[in-house]
Amino acid sequence: MAKENRFYLTASELSDLMGISIGHAYKLIRDMNAELAKEGYIVVAGKVPKRYVEKRCYGYTLQ
Repeated sequence: MAKENRFYLTASELSDLMGISIGHAYKLIRDMNAELAKEGYIVVAGKVPKRYVEKRCYGYTLQ
């Protein structure tokens, strides 16, 4: 599957996009996945939906 057509971002991709360390990206993913799980969504450990990242990060849009 083409990279741009994937539904989830990995910690490595998130760290590159946001200019943060991979460790911090994992922390953000854990926090966002906890929020999603609390709302009843299915979550994948170590990955976060691209659109949720876009929603949570003010002024950020994915291409």
